Amino acid sequence: MLSRRDLGVLVVEDEPVAAQAHRAYVDRTEGFRTVAVAGTGAAALAALLPGGEPAVDLVLLDMNLPDTHGTALCRQLRARGVDVDVLAVTSARELSTVRAAAAAGVVGYLLKPFTYAALRDRLQAYARYADELRGGGDIGGQEDVDRVLEAVRPSRSGPLPKGMGRETLDAVVAALRAADRPLSAAETGAVIGASRITARRYLEHLAESGLATRSPRYGGAGRPELEYRWR
Repeated sequence: MLSRRDLGVLVVEDEPVAAQAHRAYVDRTEGFRTVAVAGTGAAALAALLPGGEPAVDLVLLDMNLPDTHGTALCRQLRARGVDVDVLAVTSARELSTVRAAAAAGVVGYLLKPFTYAALRDRLQAYARYADELRGGGDIGGQEDVDRVLEAVRPSRSGPLPKGMGRETLDAVVAALRAADRPLSAAETGAVIGASRITARRYLEHLAESGLATRSPRYGGAGRPELEYRWR
């Protein structure tokens, strides 16, 4: 049974590596515990409807699920009266998806790949938000309303691993997403204007985060070169 201080989290993510990473991140954060992991929208809905998993306060929701879109799942939950908060954790960068997620009432939108610190900051901000709303009663005035609604936003973005920059990571992500075939580190470096070694570090970070796949490229002399594809 969850302790009184713990907030229960349902991780909804179809990629096993990412799902386990998200679960580990949640369980490392004081005051939170993973209740369950669901790989599809149907499994998430079953976990959240009456008779499913108990004490789910927050859903970490990937937008791109194999059987539905995250925003469609949010609408289903609202239509069925499921009172749960949703934090989108996704690689979906389309403004239409961000807009639809906001309209569906998500409390935050965290782009993959992210570090533990980035998710921790959002979980801690959510905990403050939940504490503000738990008290009941009336609110004093507009300043109090603003304070409650601002509490769900982290004060800063979590850092990337040491030596990595957000702009370069975004450039590598864009290169992989735009490519119609897997790219090697050298090819990625050529696209973004960086060295092979730099590109490989970012590509490995994406692979370890579950956002890119890596596989050997055969055909040349010597040791096979690794190539990377966006999932």
